[in-house]
Amino acid sequence: MASSIESSKYMVWLDIDNTLYPPSMKIHDLMAERIYAYFRSLGLDAEPLATRYYMDYGLAIRGLICHHQIDPLDFDRKCDGTLPLDEILKPNPDVIQLLKDFDREKTRVWALTNAYKDHANRVLTILGLSELVEGVVYCDYASSDFTCKPEPLFYQQALNQAGVTDPTKCYFIDDSLKNVVAAKKLGWKSCVLYRESTPDSSHPVKSSGSQSDAEIDAVVSSLQELRTVWSHLFKQ
Repeated sequence: MASSIESSKYMVWLDIDNTLYPPSMKIHDLMAERIYAYFRSLGLDAEPLATRYYMDYGLAIRGLICHHQIDPLDFDRKCDGTLPLDEILKPNPDVIQLLKDFDREKTRVWALTNAYKDHANRVLTILGLSELVEGVVYCDYASSDFTCKPEPLFYQQALNQAGVTDPTKCYFIDDSLKNVVAAKKLGWKSCVLYRESTPDSSHPVKSSGSQSDAEIDAVVSSLQELRTVWSHLFKQ
């Protein structure tokens, strides 16, 4: 639980995948290949069923747990765990400096991800950001009934874990519109959608559906735009 001083600070929540690095890195494509292969290994119709489970449950893995009783940690080892992240990702000095420039006297910085902790920590380490993020809220695959974005309970669990009692202290950026909209509906102060300046047409899973950008606070094509959108959170 955060101290009274810590809990009075602004709270920045950063999505990890396809936000702290851009979708054009194609990590999502490699992940999709592994997910489809896992579905096929179970004798399932991979692509349509994975898409349906994603839409119905927020994550394909949750549909597999619900309907096929898989071991989620086995899924994680064979999917996220085999991604060649070290060969693709590298530290981005601009993103590192961005996180360093948050005014830590009045701002806390955490990650909020739908990945399991192993993948989340691996990505943060490769990107050189692990020491700049105070905590990570992740999907606990070890729990049979874990939650994920965009479920309201996941956001509430995040607040509880960080010791945040006032959602209007929360500032959130994610590359999924439905995740951003969900946080905004829960009273989070500023909810920002990240869209890479040259949209990646092969990254359709996090589609916006019928939701409108008008339901959120801003759309940015570069993380550096946060210096303007959230100017009061940075060192002056």
